[in-house]
Amino acid sequence: MQDPELPHTSPEPRISHRHLEVFRALMLSGSATAAAQMLFSSQPTVSRELARLESLLGYALFERAQGRLRPTARALSLWAEVQRSWQGLDRVVEHALALARPHQARINVLCLPALSHALLPAALARLHAEHGPVAVSVATQEAPLLQEWMAAQRYDLGLGELAEAPPGTRALALPAMDEVAVLPAGHALAARPVLEVADFAGESFVSLARDDPYRQQIDAVFEQAGVQRQLHLETHSAVAVCAMVQHGLGVAIVNPLTARACAGPQLVVRPLVFSIPFQVHALLPLHRPAVAEVQWLVDALAAEVAAVG
Repeated sequence: MQDPELPHTSPEPRISHRHLEVFRALMLSGSATAAAQMLFSSQPTVSRELARLESLLGYALFERAQGRLRPTARALSLWAEVQRSWQGLDRVVEHALALARPHQARINVLCLPALSHALLPAALARLHAEHGPVAVSVATQEAPLLQEWMAAQRYDLGLGELAEAPPGTRALALPAMDEVAVLPAGHALAARPVLEVADFAGESFVSLARDDPYRQQIDAVFEQAGVQRQLHLETHSAVAVCAMVQHGLGVAIVNPLTARACAGPQLVVRPLVFSIPFQVHALLPLHRPAVAEVQWLVDALAAEVAAVG
C-alpha cells in the first residue's frame, strides 16, 4: 500500500528497443511507409512510435518535407551511435549462430607436454578428417598443476597419466599400451626384433626422473631380474630421453606414443618381451559448460591409442 505521507510517483517513461528499431528503419528508408514495410508494421503505427520517441527525447528527430523525412543534426548524431550498437548486436547474432557449426566450437585442452607432442597432433588430424576443422586451444602442464587446473574447471578436456580423477572431474581411461625400448640406430640390440630384460645388462641406460612412476616400474623389473644397467643420465621428459638416445648416449624404455613420434633414422623402436603397461587418462570437468565436440576428440584419441597399441 502507498504510504499516504509519500507523494505518489509513477515509473518514468523510458525509450525502448522498439523505439530505436523504428528510428533505424526511418533513417534507412527515409519515409514512414517504407519503414513500416521493413518492420512488417503499418504507417500509422510507425508514425505513432516516432512521435512517442520524440516526446520522450524532448526534441524533433526529423523535418517533414514533401512526404519525406529529413533527419535533424541531433538525429544524425544519434544515428552514428545506433549504427555502432547495431553492428555489435549483429556480431552477437553471428557468433550465436556460428556456435551451432562444429568448426566454430572451441575445445580448450590441457595435457602433459609429452602428450601434446606424441598423441594430440595425430588425434587432431583424425578428428579433422572425420568431422572437418574444429578449433582447439592446447595448453601444457605437468602434474600436479595439471590436476589442479582441471579441478578448477579451466579446461574442457585434460590428458594425463594418473588414473585418479581430481575433484570435480571424471577420468576416462584410454586403451592401455605397453612401454617399448628405444635404441640408437646401429646399436647391437637393434638387430633383435624383441628385447628381453637380460638384453639390457651392462648397457648405458637413459632413465626418467626418480619420482616418475614409470621409472619406478622399470627399475622394479630389472631389480627383480637381477639385471644391472649403467645409470648415468635421467630426465623428467620422455622426449628428452629419446633425444639422448638419438645421440648415442644410451638405450631406454619409454611410452610407445613418444617412441613413435621420435622414431627416425637415428632412433629405432623395439617391443619388449615383458610388459610395463602405459595408459593415458582423459579428464572431463563436471561443472564446466559442456562442448559437444569434446566427445569427438575423445573418440579420436581412443582410436589413435588403439592404432598404436
